[in-house]
Amino acid sequence: MDRQTQFREREQLIFQVAERLLLENGDTGMTLDALAAELDLAKGTLYKHFQSKDELYMLLIIRNENMLLEMMKQRHQNFNEMLTFFMLHHLHHPERTVLFHTLEERLSMSGVGLQRLFTNLYQIRRQRLRILIQMVEEYLLQIQSTMSVRDYLAGIWSLTQGAAMMLNSSFYQRYLGSRDSLRMTYIQQALAMPYAIQHRQVQISE
Repeated sequence: MDRQTQFREREQLIFQVAERLLLENGDTGMTLDALAAELDLAKGTLYKHFQSKDELYMLLIIRNENMLLEMMKQRHQNFNEMLTFFMLHHLHHPERTVLFHTLEERLSMSGVGLQRLFTNLYQIRRQRLRILIQMVEEYLLQIQSTMSVRDYLAGIWSLTQGAAMMLNSSFYQRYLGSRDSLRMTYIQQALAMPYAIQHRQVQISE
């Protein structure tokens, strides 16, 4: 195995362990010393892959976005399947969804030297949005809904983020019942949203 391959494989392992430690301990509890110890690596070796903890966080967020993009490319023929995948990706791991969103917002305000990584992140996200916008346009046309693409995308995002917040809440978890049935209820609500808009418009016109 050549050095470049070893470097890439070690980097993937670093990301996997870092994400696990971050989710287990939170932003303040995840340290580079703990990460190095978990991996049995010298701390200096970590700095061959990133320059700071904030840069590591950005790389984890980008890794997650890349995974979403690649999976969306594979599911671009079927809107229902893509929407289900997208929402379950967030709702099966709500703690990751909430934490990554919080970290991104913090780093966008206070992160130092991260502009290149934010540019990379936004490029990936724009690619994903282009696919998603095209799929939503085709879906709304297919079901003859007058709901706008912008409103539907905003509705999906709000529903998914709100569901992730609730699933991640220590208070609301005691009242949620079956998490699987709740996840499917949110997905069904997202799919039904354009029909609900159409139905309300018909009622108003009458």
